[in-house]
Amino acid sequence: MAVTINCDMGESYGLYRMGDDAGMMPFIDIANVACGFHASDFDHMRATVRLAKKHGVKVGAHPSLPDLQGFGRREMKMGREEMANCMIYQIGALCGFLRAEGVELNHIKPHGSLYGMAARQEDIAHAVCDVADIYRVPLIGMTGTLHEKIYPARGHAFMAEFYGDLEYRPDGSLIVTREHDAKDPDLMAARVRRAIDENLGTATDGSDIPVRCETVCIHSDTPNAIDIARAVRAIL
Repeated sequence: MAVTINCDMGESYGLYRMGDDAGMMPFIDIANVACGFHASDFDHMRATVRLAKKHGVKVGAHPSLPDLQGFGRREMKMGREEMANCMIYQIGALCGFLRAEGVELNHIKPHGSLYGMAARQEDIAHAVCDVADIYRVPLIGMTGTLHEKIYPARGHAFMAEFYGDLEYRPDGSLIVTREHDAKDPDLMAARVRRAIDENLGTATDGSDIPVRCETVCIHSDTPNAIDIARAVRAIL
């Protein structure tokens, strides 16, 4: 299976602009579209779906914790059913715009702290699966976590993700900052190549960590996201 590039996008809100979605589209295969709870709104959701359709980019839902001010990067205490309902609501909104544009929902990838919580907390991972039971699409997640353990066990297709613009701790966990820093595109591309060829990543202390890479994530709000995407696309 060919390795794809996915991008978290559609994260502008009203007059506030976040990332260069139009500039990123030529370099990606999959768009994870914000559903309004950490970013985006009804106009930006539809505009992003239209932009993806124009470029032949597949569209997935990027549901979040209800944390607009914190950009979905602050954890919240929510039970399994409440979390599932939170995601069903958001994905349902995106599906309305997909239907309006004649585009199919391709996948689900939880955003930010919700993604991290599902990696570590069984009830949250099961909440994600409860939602996928309804929408019947694959789930994107991280290898070596509950994503890889629970999603397939619940019968859902799992796409293993490697981050092309974030750092990893020695235990294999992601370092997710409130704001992403610019990264060296050539270094990031080299790490992606190593993840694909050797199933290894490099932690902040220089040690090797086991990874799998079926899809590479590049965030649209990384300052030089387009340069990174261009470098990664070149090695793919």
